[in-house]
Amino acid sequence: MRGAPTILHLDMDAFYASAEQAAKPSLRGKPVIVGGLGPRGVVATASYEARVFGVHSAMAMAQARRLCPNAAFLIPRFALYRKVSDAVMALLHTLSPLVEPLSLDEAFVDLEAGGTEPTVEAARAVAERLRADIRAVTGLTGSVGLAGSKMLAKIGSEQAKPDGLVVIEPGTERDLLGPMPVRTLPGVGPATAETLRRAGIHTVAETREAGEAELVRLLGRAHGTSLFLMAEGRDERPVVAERDAKSISVEDTFDVDLTDRTRVQLEIARLADRCVRRLREAGRSGRTVVIKVRRYDFSTLTRSETLRGPTDDPAVVREAAARLIDGVETTAGVRLLGVGVSGLADYTQEDLFAQAAQAAEAVQAAQAAHEAVGDAGPPPGPERPEPVREGAGEASEDAE
Repeated sequence: MRGAPTILHLDMDAFYASAEQAAKPSLRGKPVIVGGLGPRGVVATASYEARVFGVHSAMAMAQARRLCPNAAFLIPRFALYRKVSDAVMALLHTLSPLVEPLSLDEAFVDLEAGGTEPTVEAARAVAERLRADIRAVTGLTGSVGLAGSKMLAKIGSEQAKPDGLVVIEPGTERDLLGPMPVRTLPGVGPATAETLRRAGIHTVAETREAGEAELVRLLGRAHGTSLFLMAEGRDERPVVAERDAKSISVEDTFDVDLTDRTRVQLEIARLADRCVRRLREAGRSGRTVVIKVRRYDFSTLTRSETLRGPTDDPAVVREAAARLIDGVETTAGVRLLGVGVSGLADYTQEDLFAQAAQAAEAVQAAQAAHEAVGDAGPPPGPERPEPVREGAGEASEDAE
């Protein structure tokens, strides 16, 4: 824990909806709901004007229409959101080299690493200037939390919504956290919360009072110890500048269950192509192709195949995905399909072959030169390149 609130958490307000309102003046001041528009669509973001009617993210779009029938209902435009996000992230990088993006609209910043004086006044001044700059550059608003740790900075930004700034001064953590529900703490999902509820633990203060030994008994050593420290207000996690993606994936939920086998195969091919486009936009390649299938009864499975090496070739990914879906029974009905690529790298299998060929040519040239001069001893040249290992090509299934 730091002695000054120099960790900043920014969370843009109703980001997708606000970006749409900024792009279309006719939508400003009106309820805007962004998400899937089909019968099974889900709300991604609702503007604050729509939230007055009870609409919120993750709500079924059908329910949102009943609550706020006069809203503007829009499908997401991620190209627009990425453009706005890039502008916001550029502003954050002027504050510090340590910026940890969590999503398009959310990030941590280590102000101290950027030279901000470790005082409440200096951190507050930087945060106020950032909020003004975001409004000037994008027309949007963001809420900011300042604290001595990531956990508390994020709690601060939640308290600051919408369009506010909350500073949590070191030394006030325990009093602030005490009455909050235990779900406030990072890592406490529905299952953990239910385990704690059955033990009579509902708030952060009760979590702290239960003691580390009891939490370890209930949740296991790693989770119990971590939760106790969080309840004490102690969070030593650093701001990490590079959060390298482990995978890139795309998925679609269908308005009507797919039962036609040919249609399923066509959708998998289309998703594979979309996934490769995202892969190339990120400048990456991947070694493992994964498909995701959610059946009519909500049971979900994945299948994966590991290739010989990293690739960003759409034909290779498409063919691997086709092989995987061939082994899955889908005729009873499919609600959702997805294709992803993991085992990411900054190079492709073809790059490796090219490097090996160049190395071989260099060795051959050195041998020719050696023979020409008749010099004794082993010829000079680069070390032999590592061979490209064959992947196992295994398929696996994981129930979600």
